[in-house]
Amino acid sequence: MPEAVLLTGVGKRYDIVASFAQHTTVVAADPNPLAPAQYAATVRTSVPRIDDPGYVPALQELCERHDVGAIVPLTDLDIETLAIARADGRLPQALVPDPEIAAATYDKYEAHLLLERLGFPSPPTVLPGEEPPYYPVMVKPRRGSGARSIHPARDAAQAAFFCDYVEEPVMVQKLMDGPEFSIDCLSDRDGRCLNAIARNMIEARGGEQVKGTVLDAPELVELAASLVEALGVRGPCTVQAFRDSEVGLGITDVNTRFGGAFPAPMYAALPGRTYPELIVALARGERVEPHVGEYRSGMSFTRYFWQLELDPEMRPTGRDLVSGGPPPPR
Repeated sequence: MPEAVLLTGVGKRYDIVASFAQHTTVVAADPNPLAPAQYAATVRTSVPRIDDPGYVPALQELCERHDVGAIVPLTDLDIETLAIARADGRLPQALVPDPEIAAATYDKYEAHLLLERLGFPSPPTVLPGEEPPYYPVMVKPRRGSGARSIHPARDAAQAAFFCDYVEEPVMVQKLMDGPEFSIDCLSDRDGRCLNAIARNMIEARGGEQVKGTVLDAPELVELAASLVEALGVRGPCTVQAFRDSEVGLGITDVNTRFGGAFPAPMYAALPGRTYPELIVALARGERVEPHVGEYRSGMSFTRYFWQLELDPEMRPTGRDLVSGGPPPPR
């Protein structure tokens, strides 16, 4: 019975890869031999770049060789590619939405339009040249990530300047003045939401949350769970929202992958129900029953950086130069 999990674009997400490796065989695919997260995997392998015609065939070969039951992307870059390959039958193991949903959620303006069509709250958003109903606003790339090239603008003149300054397609969105939230969701292959875990944003760096607290927030849980089911999401999805004094709650991002603050749903999940454990069960073909909103709230997390030492053959030495750190890599 297949049960291995293939993680693509692992980069520096050592926390995610190591969590999966506690429960099953993990194949980590990344084109960069210095991607640190691959050293937490059972099998580390290099694959062609996502835009290479050989990318999907390389993943197919890995699935066959290692008996892979689930593919989970850890970056935005290949979600649409995997969605197309899943839809046409080449990679049925991929836990990704349908291609049209993958494409729409990768483009933040298209995601805004999709949310409005489905009746979900989204901040007022326009394209350059259109007058927004509110100021201040945020000028942000339509396909941005990691808080890249996001600029607040207090009036029309500043907004026009930043729209011209940013060298990629942008949109103009109301600057939400209230607290920020993220809801980490997981759905099965049929698009049923299995759980949704809410957290607040205490501090972020480079668009990635480094401090936060898991919340008892039924309104946020219900909003995110109903959204991922309406979209037919498969696998992980992180829904980001703000509460604004003028427009209320608004969803700003729908990322059909694990969020930056992966530890939060790990700490909050009930025993046996962490998202890696549930994905391993899906890889085996098991049916997992939804348990939306069943998690432990109140705990906080704070993230930090670490490093690996590699020998001349690019193998981890297991040497820890700083006392009190994590255990040596496997």
